[in-house]
Amino acid sequence: MFFKNKIKCLALAVCMLSVAKGNAQSGRKLFPQHPGVVSYTYRDFFAKDVSGTIDLIAKNGFTDIEFSNLFGKTAAQLRALIDAKGIKCSSFGVGYNDLENKIDTVAQNAKTLGAQYVRVAGIPHKGTFTLADAQKAVELFNRQGKYLKEKYNLTFIYHDHGFEFEPYEAGTLYDYIVQNTDPKYVSFELDILWAFFPGQDPAKLIDKYGSRYKALHLKDIKKGIPSNMSGGTDGNNETALGQGAIDIPAVMKAAKKAHIKHYYIEDESNRVIEQVPQSIAYLNSLEE
Repeated sequence: MFFKNKIKCLALAVCMLSVAKGNAQSGRKLFPQHPGVVSYTYRDFFAKDVSGTIDLIAKNGFTDIEFSNLFGKTAAQLRALIDAKGIKCSSFGVGYNDLENKIDTVAQNAKTLGAQYVRVAGIPHKGTFTLADAQKAVELFNRQGKYLKEKYNLTFIYHDHGFEFEPYEAGTLYDYIVQNTDPKYVSFELDILWAFFPGQDPAKLIDKYGSRYKALHLKDIKKGIPSNMSGGTDGNNETALGQGAIDIPAVMKAAKKAHIKHYYIEDESNRVIEQVPQSIAYLNSLEE
């Protein structure tokens, strides 16, 4: 009887340990870091007061920023302002034409800011995005990406904008761009809204291309907004993370598996003062 009771107690202890272990695992944070932010989120604020806007960004707890504009300052002036607040600039966004025609200025500004990445969002085209547009971009990205890496030790990343998902062969023109750029010189930043809006699944894209992604733009769109491949929608169609149509937990799980390092909140609405803190709180609430 003693041994039977002992076995029962042991079995009960193992069971309780397993439950406790399961609860502990389920309580682990899915996103155990503070996100960064894209400067475009606060573009209207930057236009009026650059220093005050950096103060606002710091008060929201951000320590990583992706600048998409110099906002009338020199790169050195911006660097001094963010250094004073303990903020680093990990990525510097520029236009396609600057990548093509002002590559040394772009690189020097990126280095001054302390950035690791040079990012371009969008490819000039007329009407529907075509294979010829994609081929031209691939040639430019490979050439300038190699130049940035070999001369400046900077990594070029391309940010999708929705129109690249036109069907092509068994996939899309976005697939063509990823598959025909050199991984040594060209990486990617996935804007999850601009993947979702034309009908793609951002989590599946991360699973598919894994280490090609160095960063994410985290944003969400209201439920029921009709999708298209225009690469544009009203910024006020965006909502705080977790309140819209995108499966954010699935995205974050895929991103964690892919070891993506940089996550930038971007909010193009006129409700950023309200929504950005909500997005941060939502990310902090996610558990595995």
